[in-house]
Amino acid sequence: MSIGGGDSVEAEYIRRHHRHEPRENQCTSALVRHIKAPVHLVWSLVRRFDQPQKYKPFVSRCTMKGDLGIGSVREVNVKSGLPATTSTERLELLDDDEHILGIRIVGGDHRLRNYSSIITVHREVIEGRPGTLVIESFVVDVPDGNTKDETCYFVEALIRCNLKSLADVSERMAVQDRTEPINQ
Repeated sequence: MSIGGGDSVEAEYIRRHHRHEPRENQCTSALVRHIKAPVHLVWSLVRRFDQPQKYKPFVSRCTMKGDLGIGSVREVNVKSGLPATTSTERLELLDDDEHILGIRIVGGDHRLRNYSSIITVHREVIEGRPGTLVIESFVVDVPDGNTKDETCYFVEALIRCNLKSLADVSERMAVQDRTEPINQ
């Protein structure tokens, strides 16, 4: 789901944490996903800059350069079928207290130039159980030959797929947590 205006909880988080300042030739958007799993489980997946393949279905492999601190770089191999094979990405922000991860794409054989994204993870209650609100926003150049709408649609489709997979993996982990015997 894309978020426009409004005074919702989502809109407030977006105003607070997802400030992108797009230039004339860029597009930006923010998407949200409600996940029926506690924040600690969801964040344990999101924060692993070195293991995006744990929940991102288009990533086949990730090789790290650096110590997982701010400025670390990962080389991501993309599964076939997408218009890319590699992406080089730098960790821009990692805040374990506020649950914020920011990345910037710095290279690769794709058309996502000047791409940066922020993903935030927030506590919420879903159907009386601990849940998580995940928001991912981005800004990216519009490639020659494409419109802002086409570019946003493409990136949003990738993010929706990643967020769906994050929800699926997190919710499976939450079910396993609830069914594990206490005294193991």
